Amino acid sequence: MKTVDFSGRPFHFIGIGGIGMSALAYILAKRQLPVSGSDLRSTHITERLRSVGAYIFKGQAATNLELFTVCNGRTPETVSVVAGNGDVRSSSNGNGNGKLAATWTNVLPQVICSSAIAANNSEYQAAKAKGCPIFHRSDVLAALIADYQSIAVAGTHGKTTTSSLIGYVLLKAGLDPTIIVGGEVDAWEGNARLGQGSYLVAEADESDGSLTKHAPAIGVVTNIELDHPDHYQSLDEVVKIFQKFEAQCDILVGCLDCETVRTQLTPTITYSLDPSQNADYTVTDLTHSLETTAVRVWERGKLLGQMHIRLLGRHNISNALAAVAVGRKLGLDFKVIASAIATFEGAKRRFECIGECNGITFIDDYAHHPSEIQATLAAARQKVAANGRLVAIFQPHRYSRTTVFLDKFATSFADADLVVLTDIYSAGETNLHNISGSAVADAVKCYHPNVLYEPSLTALAQRLPQLLKSGDIALFLGAGNLNQMIRPAITTCTPTRVAPL
Repeated sequence: MKTVDFSGRPFHFIGIGGIGMSALAYILAKRQLPVSGSDLRSTHITERLRSVGAYIFKGQAATNLELFTVCNGRTPETVSVVAGNGDVRSSSNGNGNGKLAATWTNVLPQVICSSAIAANNSEYQAAKAKGCPIFHRSDVLAALIADYQSIAVAGTHGKTTTSSLIGYVLLKAGLDPTIIVGGEVDAWEGNARLGQGSYLVAEADESDGSLTKHAPAIGVVTNIELDHPDHYQSLDEVVKIFQKFEAQCDILVGCLDCETVRTQLTPTITYSLDPSQNADYTVTDLTHSLETTAVRVWERGKLLGQMHIRLLGRHNISNALAAVAVGRKLGLDFKVIASAIATFEGAKRRFECIGECNGITFIDDYAHHPSEIQATLAAARQKVAANGRLVAIFQPHRYSRTTVFLDKFATSFADADLVVLTDIYSAGETNLHNISGSAVADAVKCYHPNVLYEPSLTALAQRLPQLLKSGDIALFLGAGNLNQMIRPAITTCTPTRVAPL
């Protein structure tokens, strides 16, 4: 069986700018391994990778792999290659590519793909034709997990926030962890961090079944639901994936507030917001303010102390409690854990305040499953002023998910005063069920009195200034490209505060 090689053989990522792929590429580049990759467009993520020595091609093309061939017998230090955007770049241009190129000569790279790369992708086909060893993104993550004392966070919802919280606690505790998450965090200026300590904190994805490849020292399961009907036919199939993951963890930390976790798994360490569950870790005396939630934390019946959480919503109290459970298992003092959690500001696109304009607050959130939408709206409700409104602006994500969960989407927006929907973001899927965003709007209208539908982001951008008024919280929901219109919407008026890019 092929194994991922960390001894110096180059890595080439097809689609290197993706949130999961880029995190892995960053870690490998920071470990001084030769890294290259391609993406359809340049972003701040690809620029960050370039800054640590990765060679980035703009565009996915078979010719990108010619980087790994000596040109006309010239030495690797002076060879020039044609990048995917047509630019000729010297391999000794001072940003680390010269040193890396010396190791690329006549060596076929390890080609890394995600599930988003189709079999007919020309770059993928070229890699196969050349005989490159080809790995899924999860294979690289699994190899990294095996390289460290690892904590892998899995679950249908809350993975990014929980793994980020755990990583942040370990960082503030001085353990210098390596961190790989599915969102960007200001504390480490991106979605990955290479530490010098022995711990790795990673977000482990169940969407394509690859969760079963991971065997961490500590596994965390936040919850289990059916979320990816493009890959799974039933909840039972999802449960089997998590059960195999459980069997491969030395220790499993599980949330008993999820019935499926409670009945289908047997966690070593448990946590719950409900004291009646008799979990190892629980909370009481919840006190909410506009900025924080305060709770008393209990460990196996003994009061540890009070903890303040800046992230809104009960779901984030649960995520923080998972971080407490992991931190305590690693021997950290509760005061150290609580102090870190009190200063954690969250990951980007997780209830991220983008800006304020004329009394309107613009918030971006990645919620795209009915359960996530309900939890996010319930949390947002806490911030709505007495004369304000909560305006939910939702872009459904994937035809398969929208079709399967249409009835649940219909009842997910009760906490919103106004619901605005746009068409479905396909994420590359074919519309086999002939479903549209208007069908989602019609379903929501059966349960909500104020629902509007705009078929395109262009139409939505034109309509929003007419809909929003001072005191509103405009909450943009979805995993697609809806968030790209938030900053332009803010600039249509004079902003009082806009978050930096």
